[in-house]
Amino acid sequence: MESAAALPAITGPGLDSRVHGCLMGGALGDTFGYSVQNDDGDAIRARFGSAGLLDLSQSQGPQHFSACTQLTLYTVDALVEALEWANDGVAADERACLWLAYLRWLATQQQPVPAHAPVPAPRRIDGQDVLHHRRHPDPACLSSLSTGEMGTVARPVDPAADGSGAVVRSAPFGLIPHIDAEAIHRLSTDAAALTHGHPAAQQSAAVFSWLIHELAIEAKGLREAAESARLRAGAAGAAESALTRGLDAAIELGAAGPLDAGELAVRLGSGQDAVGALTAGLYAVLATEAASTSAVDHFLRAMRVAVNQDGDSSSAGSIAGNILGAFYGEDCLPQAWLALSETPGLIRTVAQSLLRVTGSTN
Repeated sequence: MESAAALPAITGPGLDSRVHGCLMGGALGDTFGYSVQNDDGDAIRARFGSAGLLDLSQSQGPQHFSACTQLTLYTVDALVEALEWANDGVAADERACLWLAYLRWLATQQQPVPAHAPVPAPRRIDGQDVLHHRRHPDPACLSSLSTGEMGTVARPVDPAADGSGAVVRSAPFGLIPHIDAEAIHRLSTDAAALTHGHPAAQQSAAVFSWLIHELAIEAKGLREAAESARLRAGAAGAAESALTRGLDAAIELGAAGPLDAGELAVRLGSGQDAVGALTAGLYAVLATEAASTSAVDHFLRAMRVAVNQDGDSSSAGSIAGNILGAFYGEDCLPQAWLALSETPGLIRTVAQSLLRVTGSTN
């Protein structure tokens, strides 16, 4: 990975605000969705009323984020490590840094690591207690990493793995300011292939990183960035793929405003795999933009649409939160939710470390 270079001009919120907003927004959305992770839409409405879950304060007990956020933080840490080496003038293999970071995460999950797997050097993040809880990780993340083999696009460990575990950890790639979007796309694809061999999972992760880059670095509007991501998906040779069809549907339906949960499931899908999680999160953001009166109001409206459905609520909530944070910066984060959230200081520290190694701090 190249060392940090001069930053492009960014309008609107500063990059520091966008990085903090993206990572914290994803964690808040993940937390909101994780509270109903085991419930379908009918079960959510049975628990919370016809409008479903409306606010984080309705969830009883301590608030926790899921493996979505755990792996996102480990992704940031891997990128920070690679950039630290690069800034010191030492060539770094960012894919190896990512694999070793995910192996360190695997060790926190009470999951055996094969004897032939490399033993990563510990880093500061490994000592964080909150990352040592097992919280519904995508099975492919566990099984692929547990082989001790590094999956690649050409030689995947699990060719059929198409779950959301690769896409939900991919926002950090889009937050690096001195790498162009095409390089981000390639890096994110390779990172997804470490655990997920199905092209749909890899393409979803890469397109999500592209979308975040368009928002956080290029400062594009939500719909403009979504349409750019759709074009990039088509350019990847997947013009008639499930991903491009899903993005088309999310953009088209998002222009019409929120649909009821039943109709949304029919027209957009269940949201259980990588494509479904990405398109559900993107749809929730686009469908609630027009009616929103402020950045915080938009965040709350989008969260309610993202999680009150039959699909993977924590993944959809996390993706929607990443998108909104990358667009608005920290201004979209509800203060009441931050007060209820789990270890916001850790997330801010991790975000600050990425800003530091990219030379992006104000």
